[in-house]
Amino acid sequence: MHIEKNVPLAPLTTFRIGGKARYFCRVETVQELEKAARLAQDEEMPVLFLGSGSNMLISDKGFAGLVIKPEIFGIEFVERGGRTEVIAGAGENWDELVSLCVARGLYGLENLSGIPGTVGAAPIQNIGAYGSEVKDVTASVEVYDTKTRKQKTLSRLSCKFGYRDSIFKREGSPYVITNVRFSLAKEGELNLSYRDMREFFEREKSLKPDLKSVRAAVLEIRSRKFPDLEIVGTAGSFFKNPIVAKSVYISLKKKYPELPGFPAGRGKMKLSLAWIIDHVCKLKDLRAGDSGVAPHQTLVICNFGSARATEIKELADRISKAVYETTGITIEPEVKIIP
Repeated sequence: MHIEKNVPLAPLTTFRIGGKARYFCRVETVQELEKAARLAQDEEMPVLFLGSGSNMLISDKGFAGLVIKPEIFGIEFVERGGRTEVIAGAGENWDELVSLCVARGLYGLENLSGIPGTVGAAPIQNIGAYGSEVKDVTASVEVYDTKTRKQKTLSRLSCKFGYRDSIFKREGSPYVITNVRFSLAKEGELNLSYRDMREFFEREKSLKPDLKSVRAAVLEIRSRKFPDLEIVGTAGSFFKNPIVAKSVYISLKKKYPELPGFPAGRGKMKLSLAWIIDHVCKLKDLRAGDSGVAPHQTLVICNFGSARATEIKELADRISKAVYETTGITIEPEVKIIP
């Protein structure tokens, strides 16, 4: 383990934004992770754990502590009770894991194809797309507890998964994910509940829905909606879709009859924030310098060149204000903002 000084963080995030880390290190084993975390605690330094930086907006000032980048690799397949358990290191590339599981004929991850990031980041965000969430197939998560300085295993229930949320995302969480265990089916039903998925297969009538074609469909749909990370800096969807009381949805529906809404359990509805930003706030083409809304997905904020974190934040605040003023709804960022 080698600790570096004054390391630029912008190249380590998909937003391509951020100042320098005062200290920086990569850790390849749980033991190195423990050593780095203890060093930061003993020196009373703030710590930032950085995966692939695909869901993070880092301050232009950088980070005045130790940035630890877990690069714990390894994938293992274990047959158990008629299912296959996949144990993957936190540093593994998420989409490469999905591709590998699809190639092996394992059901459960195919709708989550194309999401940038690492395996370790997936449970933190409870990543989801096209009718599926990672919690649906997560069996357990191995972590290092920075408070007790011990390793432990958290069950799916203990992870307290919610909509783009988990115990790992909560303020003050002491857990650093080292490995994730997924339980996948050898035979299963494909999830084609999402409208874009159904429309894809209605259009591509020659394609029979199976694991590989579902993955291909998801990748094609995402390519139409989301910017190419090789060209544009972004962290994907900047905001969560708001979940409101059914009465709020009904009230808004009277004013905006075409407003999409989806049952979210317990008398609540999930609203399409992209639709609100586009059709209610009229901010589809919002642009301020090199920061702006993605052309085909208004939930996505982009760095089109040399945008700074302050500029991205100002644009996000402008969108939040417009949504509140038109609908009365307070929206929350999905992206983790490092001040």
